[in-house]
Amino acid sequence: MSLGHIALSSGHSIELTELRMSTTYAGMLEGYPCQRINDMKVSGLLRQAEHAFSFAPVHLVPPSREYPGQTAGAFGPVELLPSVACIGVFGSTAIDPELDAVLHRSALIVAWFQAAPDVPSGEKADLALRSIRWEELAQDYEL
Repeated sequence: MSLGHIALSSGHSIELTELRMSTTYAGMLEGYPCQRINDMKVSGLLRQAEHAFSFAPVHLVPPSREYPGQTAGAFGPVELLPSVACIGVFGSTAIDPELDAVLHRSALIVAWFQAAPDVPSGEKADLALRSIRWEELAQDYEL
């Protein structure tokens, strides 16, 4: 059973089988969102994905960054990432056409940020997710 299906821009169809979400700035006790903090948030999400799901390659969808024009503090201007950090396990048919379709699948772990706690699916999925180059990034495995 999958949580959602996404038709990639390439025409390839992938399914979301596991999804972990957290608030981007949860636990931020001091300071403010700035480039330095956000770079740590992004690299931390990527490390978390690599550690939790070592069975498949991990891909980071670069997040959008907003600059609301608030007064800059000691660490530079305020910079905001989307409010929800996500790690998803995606699967599909085997990439290599020589592999038996019954015995093989492909997988990719994707880390990304999004504005709301919605499960990406169909046309509602963010364009950055739908633009993943599956054939280049995913890895085949045997069932």
